[in-house]
Amino acid sequence: MEVEEVDPVSGRKTTGHIWNGIKELDTPIPRGVLLFLIVTHVFAVLWWFLLPTWPLGRTYTKGLLGIDQKTTVEETLREGTDARASWMSKIDSMSYDEIRADERLMATVRTTGNQLFGDNCAACHGRDGKGGNNYPDLTDDDWLWGGGPEKIQQTLMVGINSRHPETRVAQMPAFGRDEMLDRQQVLDVAAYVISLNDPTTSTAKNVNQIDKGREVFLTTCAACHGENAKGKPDVGAPNLTDGQWVYGGSLQSIVDTIHGGRQGHMPTWDERLSPSEIKILALYVNALGQQEP
Repeated sequence: MEVEEVDPVSGRKTTGHIWNGIKELDTPIPRGVLLFLIVTHVFAVLWWFLLPTWPLGRTYTKGLLGIDQKTTVEETLREGTDARASWMSKIDSMSYDEIRADERLMATVRTTGNQLFGDNCAACHGRDGKGGNNYPDLTDDDWLWGGGPEKIQQTLMVGINSRHPETRVAQMPAFGRDEMLDRQQVLDVAAYVISLNDPTTSTAKNVNQIDKGREVFLTTCAACHGENAKGKPDVGAPNLTDGQWVYGGSLQSIVDTIHGGRQGHMPTWDERLSPSEIKILALYVNALGQQEP
C-alpha cells in the first residue's frame, strides 16, 4: 500500500512529482475559481434561453425576451425619427426666410446640414466647403447660378451637366482646340481677362495685346460672361472680375481654359436625399457663403 507523503511545512499532501529537487504539492483549485466557473456556466445556460442563440436551419431560437440587434436598431431608428418629426415638419412647412429667422431651428439646420454635407458633399468640396482643384469654393459667396437657398436647392435637385432631364447645363467651349480662335487670340484674351483681376499686369509693353484681347472678348466671350465680364447667373457663366477661380487664376491656367474648354459636373441628389434633407442642405450651403472671412 502506497503511503501518502505530507509536506512538513505546509501540511499538504504531495503529488509524488519532484522537479529539480522540489516536491510538487497537491494544491486544490481555489473555491473562488470554482464558484466563478459555476456562475459562468449557469449564466451561459440562462442566456441561451433568454436571447437569440441557436441556429435552426433558416431561422434561430428567438429567446424568451424577444430581443435581438435587429429590433434594437429598429427601435433606435424609430426613436430618432420621432425626435426629428417635430422640427422636420417645421422645415417642410416654413419658407426659407421664416426658417432663417428662427435661430433655434437654424441651430438644428447647421448641425444636421453639417452631417449631410460631410456625408454627401465633402468628397468634392472639402469638409470645410472651401473646395479644391477643379471644385468650387462654397464659402466665398461667389455663385454660378446664384447663392440664394432656392437656387442652391434647384442645383442640388437637378445637378449640373447631369443625367437629370432638367439639369443645369454649362460648358466652356474649347476655343483654341476647336480652332475658333488662333493661338495669338487665345493669348490676347487671356491677358485681358487676367488684367481685369490684377491691373498691375497691364504694362506699356502689353497694353496693345490687352486691347486686342478685349476685342476678342466682346465678340467671343461677352455673350455668356457679359460685356463687363461679371458673368450671367441665368446661364451659369462665372464672374471673371472677382478673383475667384475654379480651375486656377494664373495666366497659364486661363490660357488652358480658353484653349481646351471646361465642363464641370455636379451630381443630382433628388433620388438620394429627401426633399427635407435637400432643403436643409441648401440652407447650410447658403450659410457657408455668408460666413465672415
